[in-house]
Amino acid sequence: MEYNELIAGIAKYGSSTDDICKQIFGIRGNQIHEKVIIAPWWEPNVFEGLGREVVQISEVCNIKIWNIKTDEFEISYIKTGIGAPVLIDVVLALKLTKCKSVVFVGSVGALVENISIGDIVIPEYSICGDGASRYLTSEPLKSNDVFGMKAFPDKALFNRTITVLNRICLESNVKYRIGQNFSTDSIFAQFVHINEILDMNCNVIEMETAAAFNAAAIAELPLVAVFSVSDNTIMKKSLISGRTDEDMNYRRNIRKYVFPKVILELFST
Repeated sequence: MEYNELIAGIAKYGSSTDDICKQIFGIRGNQIHEKVIIAPWWEPNVFEGLGREVVQISEVCNIKIWNIKTDEFEISYIKTGIGAPVLIDVVLALKLTKCKSVVFVGSVGALVENISIGDIVIPEYSICGDGASRYLTSEPLKSNDVFGMKAFPDKALFNRTITVLNRICLESNVKYRIGQNFSTDSIFAQFVHINEILDMNCNVIEMETAAAFNAAAIAELPLVAVFSVSDNTIMKKSLISGRTDEDMNYRRNIRKYVFPKVILELFST
């Protein structure tokens, strides 16, 4: 699907691109900066030193937006809420703003023993296990099944992220891993399917990146995902039970102090 097909579909029923931004963001598109962070759940206060000034500029349903000033540039930070459908809407709408690059930050669950809670994961692809991505093709909905297809981050931004992580993780004594991710639609129902997901050669699992990668490709927006490992199902430290206070404190510290360094370095050029 081409982006102009989506815009034409909206225009056919009487709406403008300004209407889209107002509906999704609650503000005009020109209030979104070129550098954008999107996060399904985290708010800017989970990071230390991300910017010297953080101002919330909008809140519409579950979507909240802050503009952040650093010493060198400005960033827009969008908390989208959890789930693939809202990620698709936010990423597609970003095409109508000044946005030039996107860093997606959030949590991921490990599916192998050698990825620990608190590690950083950057997915090289995400396998589509969500239903929302089927709306991103021109095929009829009834016959369109994108389940199992791989979606990819922007190649150049992915390679740059690897370079940044190689340096910052070494300096911080933090491990990072390359992820082969599965994007699920359900936390509750995913566990009964874990063996099947492992057979797809996935080492991590979360909910939104396949949709985000697919939407960013259509919108021609460079997007990369940088994750914090929140749980490990195989080690019986899942989102539901088994994690220790030590696990979670370590994770919070990595997110608080290391993630801002990675994000600011990615946006520095």
